[in-house]
Order: sequence, then structure tokens, then C-alpha cells
Amino acid sequence: MATFLYKLGRFAFRRRHFVALIWVALLTLAGVGAASAPTAGASSFSIPGVEAQKAFDLLEQRFPQASADGANARIVFKAPAGEKTTDAANKAIVDRAVKELRTGSEVASVTDPFTTQAVSQDGTVAYTSVKYKVAAPELKASAKDAAKAVVDRAHAAGLTVEMGGDALQAEPSPAMAGEIIGLAIAAVVLVITLGSLVAAGLPLLTAIIGVGIGVSTITALASTLGLGDSSTSTLALMIGLAVGIDYALFIVSRYRAELAEGRDREEAVGRATGTAGSAVVFAGLTVVIALAGLAVVNVPVLTKMGLAAAGTVVVAVLIALTMMPALLGYAGRKIHPAGEKRKGKNTQQDKSSSGTAAKPNMGTRWASFVVRRPVAVLLLGVVGLGAMAVPATHLELGLPDDGSQSTSTTQRRAYDLLSEGFGPGFNGPLTLVVDAKKSADPKAAAAAVTDEVKGLKDVVTVTPPMFNQPGDTAIITVIPKSKPSSAQTEELVHGIRDAGSAALADTDAKVLVTGVTAMNIDFSQRLNDALIPYLGLVVGLAFLLLIVVFRSILVPLKAALGFLLSVLAALGAVVAVFQWGWLGGLVGVQETGPIMSMMPIFMVGVVFGLAMDYEVFLVTRMREAYVHGESPRQAVVTGFRYSARVVVAAAVIMIAVFAGFIGASEPMIKMIGFGLAIAVFFDAFVVRMAIVPAVLALLGKKAWWLPKWLDRALPNVDVEGEGLRTQDADASRDGDEDRELVRV
Repeated sequence: MATFLYKLGRFAFRRRHFVALIWVALLTLAGVGAASAPTAGASSFSIPGVEAQKAFDLLEQRFPQASADGANARIVFKAPAGEKTTDAANKAIVDRAVKELRTGSEVASVTDPFTTQAVSQDGTVAYTSVKYKVAAPELKASAKDAAKAVVDRAHAAGLTVEMGGDALQAEPSPAMAGEIIGLAIAAVVLVITLGSLVAAGLPLLTAIIGVGIGVSTITALASTLGLGDSSTSTLALMIGLAVGIDYALFIVSRYRAELAEGRDREEAVGRATGTAGSAVVFAGLTVVIALAGLAVVNVPVLTKMGLAAAGTVVVAVLIALTMMPALLGYAGRKIHPAGEKRKGKNTQQDKSSSGTAAKPNMGTRWASFVVRRPVAVLLLGVVGLGAMAVPATHLELGLPDDGSQSTSTTQRRAYDLLSEGFGPGFNGPLTLVVDAKKSADPKAAAAAVTDEVKGLKDVVTVTPPMFNQPGDTAIITVIPKSKPSSAQTEELVHGIRDAGSAALADTDAKVLVTGVTAMNIDFSQRLNDALIPYLGLVVGLAFLLLIVVFRSILVPLKAALGFLLSVLAALGAVVAVFQWGWLGGLVGVQETGPIMSMMPIFMVGVVFGLAMDYEVFLVTRMREAYVHGESPRQAVVTGFRYSARVVVAAAVIMIAVFAGFIGASEPMIKMIGFGLAIAVFFDAFVVRMAIVPAVLALLGKKAWWLPKWLDRALPNVDVEGEGLRTQDADASRDGDEDRELVRV
């Protein structure tokens, strides 16, 4: 591989105009496609195979007039102190509001609270439910404004009025300020690491072009492939930007080191692409495997997010391997060798780059310290990450609802008013669908389910069955006693399913439980069930890939175990901040609550891919030194001498980019931005920079052991560029023979 990439890098350097033109054309094409593409419709959230989804699909078939996927809103009215909503004056205000709501062109139905018993027992709180003909993302702004105007008029008339439901769902605002700060930090780190503005600007330029192509392509294909969820492009931007900068940084850094060895610029580009580029390819492959592997969860929204982000990573790898060598050709002498200090026209080489004795750099000093005290460093790192992981044992999963929003929002205030008037479980009603199409007596089947469910604890209300027009399917609404995100409500859902099945055991009817609360519970369960198979697939494939790269069994095993430590510690930090509220004010957490259901599995996938990046970049240099005759401990020090500074810079850049998304308004993006930033910090600075050298120092030669039969069976990908050194040796020998002939 190194030889192929070496030739590719030299080709891109020589044909820089052609390569640059290709990428500019692709960026233009993607941009035009994004600008001219039709607006993507709403992305439907579905979980194939779970009971809540089956019930939802059945409702759409048997109750087509109900607009099951339409947006909904709840307008909650509260009378002034000492009054009731049923008082004549207050009732008139509510009646007028209901009448005005019904005039909306996109409104399907509006309930009358005084005829549907939607008034609290003490009469102080009432609500009306508004059902729209279209889904929340497709609801026009004029319809939302009309509903808000009704709320404002009723409030001005003397009532406390709040509005909840997904009809108020707004497009999340991008965290532009945070992203700009993150990029600014990345630029500063690049300047410090690479020593010039030109060298620092190249990784930023290639990363921006890469994410521009990736995100524009996602936008262009959004309508065709159903990528309407803004989280898909945001996450592709987040990951593509981080890896794009890092991959380009590694190639530029290696290019400067090759220049310091005295090679001409074209040869230096070829060797940088052949060596660092090989590491980029395998690091990128681990990220792509982790992201594409999300498809095994069988949740369409996760699959789309993973594949879109994986595509952006592929673009980042290709740009680093082709456009970066071309840009280095354009930069010419503006990028100077590593260690060179310019003073007018004079230059001074840092002899550490050319192999001569020189003052040890920070990476050398740190690695020397670790290999002298490996046990102490290993214990400190493992115990520290273990302590950070403790909160993860209290992880509670769920999906956000109006109760998780800030108390400054009308949605949260409506949620609290409904809890106050009707009980905390009122915000999470359960919908029971009795499918009695094959039953001889549908009404008896529905009645049996109703009686059975009424006997369950934690049930407040069970409404009478409501049948569809053919009379073969009934809907029963159950109001739990506990709030939607509680463990008691989850137990109730499972209890209803068991009780319903028992009640209909002697009939051909069946009962299904759905609703937002049941869908959230099933979603969390699906992700929990998929976590182990997902880990097995992703870690297994990456383990095999790393065996090929490192020609070792223990090094990939150590890499996987280190990853588990860092991801558990990161999950612990997420729980402490977002679930417990520790230091939540620093990252803008206004309300604590359960961790989003998709957070652990998504974080596992992304962090694993990124963790392997640093493993590949750092350890390949150690193996390179080891296979060229250095002792195992000295190889660790040599690897740090050449790679530690760049790996630290790459980690700081990635942390800055991810942290920039903490300012996003969407809770999922905020949580993922924080989780990825803290995970990269733990993995890069604790696992890869401390635990890895300590373990390798303790293992010694055993770290690089590989059974001979497996060594013969594995393909030789030559990540270290051994083929290039053989080529150098052959060229040197030929030169010596030529000189000998001349002397003769």
C-alpha cells in the first residue's frame, strides 16, 4: 500500500492543477446539486419490528381519518386564583379560543374540553387538543403563528395559557459561534504545530472542502434518500471536519519531517503520502466501519446518520491523499522542514529530525518517564478512568419530551400545568390498539382488555374502547400514574402487554401498545439489545484490521480494551453532567433528565473509530522503529519522539471542533458534542499517551508476537513504508556500483 500511495502522492504533486480542478469541480457540482434540490420532506421516525411501531402502522390502516402522523398541540388553560375554568367568563374565553383554532387551514380537529371531560377535578385546569393534517416538520409557519396568536389573546383575556406538543417543533439553530471558536482554536494549534500560517491553512482548507462536498451531497440527496433530519448533516459536519483536519495534519507533518531528512519536495510528498497516508487509510477505515456498522441496529434514522457521516469520512481520506499533495506542490518553499528556524536567509536544522543527537523533545521525555515507571502510570490511568466511569452504572435512557425542556419555554410550562391538574402520567398517555378483525366478538375482546388493564397498579384512567367504522379495531387510552420517563411507567407498559395477551388468550384478537411513551421505551430496548452485537461486529472487524496493520495480537487487543475504558469514562461524564447536573451550567444544561437512548451506541461507534485513529498514528511509528532493530522500550520512545506532538495537536483540534457543538440548541447535538469531546480527551491523553506506552513497555517483545502461520496468511500492507526503504537501498547499491565502475 505504501508504494501505491507513494506513487499517488507524487502524481498529485506533479499534476497539481488537474487534481485541484477535480476537487473544485466536485465541490461546485455538490453545491449546485444542494441549491437546486427539492426541499426534503419530514423524516419519519420508525423502528421496524417493535410492537409500538406495529400498532402505529395498524392505526394508519384502520383509522385513516385520524391523521396518525400529523402534528399535535395541546393548549392548556388555567383559571386565575380562586376561579375555575368552568366559570361563565372563563368558559367563554376557552370557547372562543377553540372556535378560532378550528379555522386553521391545516387543522384536522380541535377538541372541546367541556364535552370531552378535559377539565381537572378541581376545575382550575382545562386543555384542548389540536390535530393537524401534516407532520410537525411540514407544518407551515403561518399555522404555528395562528395558534400562538390564539394563545396570546386568551392570555390577554385573563387566563394562564400555555402550548405544548410537537406542533411547536422548531428547526434547531446551528451552534455557529461555538463552531467558529472551535475552528479558531484548531487554527492556532496548527500554526504552533506546523510553524507557519501557510502550513496551518492547508489542513483547514482541505477539511472545509471535504465537509462542503459531504454536507452538500447529503443536502442534494436528502429528498431522494429521506435525509430530512437536520441531525444527519450536522453530525456529518462535526465528524468530517474533525477527521479532515487531523488526517491532513498527519500528512503535512510527515512531509516536513521528510524535508528535514534532505529529500526534495516531490520525493518528500510521495513518502509522506506513502507512510502517513497509509495510516490515514486504515484509521479512516476504522471510523467508516464504526459508523456504517450502525446499520445493524435496524433503526433507519441511525443508519442514515451513520452512512452519511461515513461518506463524509471517505471524502476526507481521499482529499488528504490527493488534494493535500497537490496543495503542498502549490505551497513550495513556503512550507519549511521540521525543526528549521528561519533567520533571514539562514536556516538551522533540528538534528533530531535527521537522526543526529539533539535535545530530547517533550514526547521523548514523557515516553522515557513512562517506560521507567510503567506500573505506576498504568495503575493511575486505569484507576482514574475507572472512577470517571462510575456514574455510567446509573445510566438512565430515554428520549426528550416537553418535560426535559427549560422552564422558560411554553412547552415545559404546559407540561407542568397538565401534571398539576391531571397528574404526572397525563403527559405520557398509552394507546392500546385491539385488533379484533379475526375475533368472533370484537366488543367482548375490547371489554376484556379494558377490565384487565383497570386492575393494574399505576393506572389512573382507562377510557372506553373507541371502534373504527368497520368495528374490527378499537382504541383504548390509558393514563399512567407516573411520569412518562419513569421506571414505573416502563413496567406498566410491559404489564399491559402481558395482561392484554392473557385476556385475549382464548380469542383470535390481539392487543398492541403504542404512543410516544411506548415508542420511546421500545426504542431504548432495541438499542440496548443491539449494543452487544454492534460492539462484536465493529470491534471484531477493526481488531482484524489492526492485526493486519500491526502484525500483532496483543497490540490490537490492548487497543480495544483501552477504548472500552475511555468510552465508559466518557459515558460516566455524560451521566454526571446531563443526568445529575454536575457542572451543567458550564455547558448550558438547563434541565437534567435521562440520557438519550441513541447516545451510548452512537458514542461507542464514533469514539471507537476516532480512538483507533490515534492508535494507528502513534503505534505505527513505534512498530516502524522496532522492525528496524530498536529494542521494544526504545521503540516506544522513538515513536513518541516523532508522533507525540502531532497526536496531541490532532486531539486538541478534534476536542475543539466537537466542543464547538456544545452550544447547539438541539439537546442531542449538544450531548453528542460534549460526549465526543470528553471521550477524545480521555482516549488521547490518558489511554494512548499514558496507558499504551506503559503496557507496551511491560509487554516488551511479546507485544509484537504473531504466530508464524498467521503471519504468512495475512496480507502485507506495508504501512511502515518498508518497500520504500528497500527501494532506497536498491538505488543506493546501484549508485555505489556505478561509482565503482567509474573508478575502475
